[in-house]
Amino acid sequence: MSLTSFEGATVFLPGEIAETTVCVADGRIAEIGGPPMGEVVDARGLILAPAMIDLHGDAFERQLMPRPGVYFPLETAIIDTDRQLASNGIATGYHAITLGWEPGLRDVARGRALMEGILDLAPRLTVENRVQLRWETFAFEALDAIRWALGTALCPSIAFNDHTSMTMRDYDVPVQERAFEFSPDFSIAALDDARMKTRTASMAHRAGMDEDAYIALLGEICGRRDAVPDVIAEVAEMGRAAGAPMLSHDDTRAETRGFFRGLGARVSEFPMVLEAVEAARAHGDPIVFGAPNAARGGSHIGSLGAADMIEAGLCDALASDYFYPAMLAAITRLDAERRAGRLALWSVVSDGPARGMGLEDRGRIAPGLSADLVLLDWPDGHAPAILGTWVAGRPAYRGAPRR
Repeated sequence: MSLTSFEGATVFLPGEIAETTVCVADGRIAEIGGPPMGEVVDARGLILAPAMIDLHGDAFERQLMPRPGVYFPLETAIIDTDRQLASNGIATGYHAITLGWEPGLRDVARGRALMEGILDLAPRLTVENRVQLRWETFAFEALDAIRWALGTALCPSIAFNDHTSMTMRDYDVPVQERAFEFSPDFSIAALDDARMKTRTASMAHRAGMDEDAYIALLGEICGRRDAVPDVIAEVAEMGRAAGAPMLSHDDTRAETRGFFRGLGARVSEFPMVLEAVEAARAHGDPIVFGAPNAARGGSHIGSLGAADMIEAGLCDALASDYFYPAMLAAITRLDAERRAGRLALWSVVSDGPARGMGLEDRGRIAPGLSADLVLLDWPDGHAPAILGTWVAGRPAYRGAPRR
C-alpha cells in the first residue's frame, strides 16, 4: 500500500478551513486528522487545497504554434503543456481543441492529430489530460472526429461554438447584443463590405490564408446556415449517448441558453450578458467564466466581469481560457478584493468545475475521493505559489524555493 501524509497543513475542507493532517492511501484520501503514516510531507505553515480542474483551456495552442504559421513538434508541445498544467496546480485539464472549418491551427485534421497524440503519450503525462471538443457548429466535416473522440479514453466534453455567426453579425451590432443565431432577428453582414476584411484579418492570418480567400471561404460556409440546427441536434444526440458533459458558449440571450439546455447542454460557458446568466441560474445550469477576466479585473472584450458575477453568486467555475496561471491569479485578486471567502473562492477552481463536468470523485478534500491536491505557500499580503501538485496521490510537480 502506498501511503503519504501531509502533516500540519492549513487544509481547505468542505465547509471549513482547519489545521490538520491529511493521509493518502493508494491514490485516495484515507483519513483527515489522524496520525501521520507513510511518507510524511511537512506542510506546517502551508495551505493544502483540492487541486484545480480546468474545464476549458486553449493555451496549448501557443505550444503548437508559438509564432504565427510556425508549428512545433506535436509530442514536445503536449509534454510541455502537461508540465505547465502540473506546475500551475491543475490536476485535471480539459484541452479546448477547436474542430473548425478553417484550415491551419484549428482544422479538424490537426485537432484529431492532437487528440491521438495525447492518447499515445498518456503513460508519460503527469496530470489527467482530457479534451473539450470545441466544435464550430458550421464545421460539418468534424462529425467523424467527434464520434471517434467520444469513444476514447479522453472522456471529452462538447462545447457548441458559433464564431461563424458572430463573425457574420451585422456591423452595427456589438457581439454582446447579437440575437440568438437561429432567430429571424439575427441580422447578417455583407461580405463585400470593406469592414469584413478588418473583422476577419486575424482569422485569415491564423488560417494561413489571404484575406480575400478567407472571406470567400466564409461565404461558402455560411451557405450551410439552414442545415446547422439539425447538425447541432445530431451532435447533441451523440453527446447524450456517450454521457458527455455539454456546454453552450458565449450566450447572449435566454433563448440561446434555452435552446442548448433543451438538447442536454446544461453548462453555460462564458455568457456575455446578464440575461443569459440569469436564464442559466433560474434552471440550475452551471455557469463558467474565464479566469483571465477575473485576474485582469474585467473582460477584454467588454462582456460581464467575472469578479462581479462571483460576488453576486452567479459563477460556479472559472476556467483558464487562454492562460493557465490565470486560475490562481484570479483567486489571488478576488481574495484581495474580498469578493467572497477563501473556501467559496477556491470552490470555483475545484469543486465547481468538478460538478459542472460530472466528476464526483474529485474537487474536494474528503475521505474516499481522489487525492488530487495542491500545496501552496501563501504569505499574507502576497501572491500564492504552487509548491506541489499531486494527482491521485502521485506527485506531478514539486517546487522547492531557494532558501
